[in-house]
Amino acid sequence: MLSSLSSTNHSFMNKGSTLFLKAVIIVFGLAVLALCIFAFPHIYRGMALEWPGIKESQPFAFVGLYLSAIPFFIALYQGLKLLTYIDKNTAFSQESVNALKTIKYCAGSMTLCYVFIMPLAFFIADGDDAPGLILFAMTFVCSPLIIATFAGVLQKLLQNVVDIKKENELTV
Repeated sequence: MLSSLSSTNHSFMNKGSTLFLKAVIIVFGLAVLALCIFAFPHIYRGMALEWPGIKESQPFAFVGLYLSAIPFFIALYQGLKLLTYIDKNTAFSQESVNALKTIKYCAGSMTLCYVFIMPLAFFIADGDDAPGLILFAMTFVCSPLIIATFAGVLQKLLQNVVDIKKENELTV
């Protein structure tokens, strides 16, 4: 009776934490969607007025920002799928490995988009004599790179677990 109650409590705690993480993913997705719809157009118009010297490169920077949103949303979707696998107790599966692999590639794509925008950030920082802006912009480059590295490590570890699991199923 006690062990049954304990496993039910553990299942509830597990679903509660994954539900919280799903809510966080949705909130982040909505925040970035709001940025893309409302903030980026205003920033685009304001940059043209504030720094007329970047008028030629400004469209490329915003294309890069909007392009980076595509892998961001794909990675969020894969994160939701991964949390669903955890809820269904199928976290140690090839589908989870594939979700982590997709997250890794999406984060790498975002890093590349931000690397191509960095010259514009350098130009703005140089024009405003604000070297801290470069450090701030580098956080946007490094953050998805760290996520890609972490997802790659988790992918490799999970792939090893899945391989061992398959091997054990064949042995028994």
